Amino acid sequence: MISVFSNTDLTGPEPYGVLNLMKVFPIIMILYVGLFFGWFWSIGIGLQKYIPTDIKMKIKKFKIFFFIPLIYILFLIAIIGTSFYGVSSGNNAVGGIVGKMLFIVIPMHLFSMFCTFYLLYFTSKTIKTTELERNVTFSDFIGEFFMIWFFPIGIWFIQPRINKIINEKTIT
Repeated sequence: MISVFSNTDLTGPEPYGVLNLMKVFPIIMILYVGLFFGWFWSIGIGLQKYIPTDIKMKIKKFKIFFFIPLIYILFLIAIIGTSFYGVSSGNNAVGGIVGKMLFIVIPMHLFSMFCTFYLLYFTSKTIKTTELERNVTFSDFIGEFFMIWFFPIGIWFIQPRINKIINEKTIT
């Protein structure tokens, strides 16, 4: 993205050249969303086998809340991607489609944000529950919650801990 903006001459004969370069945006977003949500899934589901059997976590709720924002984000990427690749124009352009569906997009966006915060909550709770091997409260895992929220910086601190947990649990 840096090269897109730094190599664009907005004062030249074609100031909209940045839009042509933005065609890679949907691809970048798909990669980012795939990595981000894949990491949530691998922790939320993958660490369940290391949690004591007497502790019950709401895995079904996690799975439902996992797919709602994922589908919503991919839907938005598809709409944005079709506009960049010239598939839609006129009334069917992004503004026209989103304008017509605004009463659906805004509630879905807010609900997707809620689901994403639940994923942050569940993932951080799973990490701390696996570490402490007991039921935990939000005050126990608030640090993990915020580190995951500030992705990717927090991941640099959390992933080594997850690797350590897995190595310790696999050996014993």
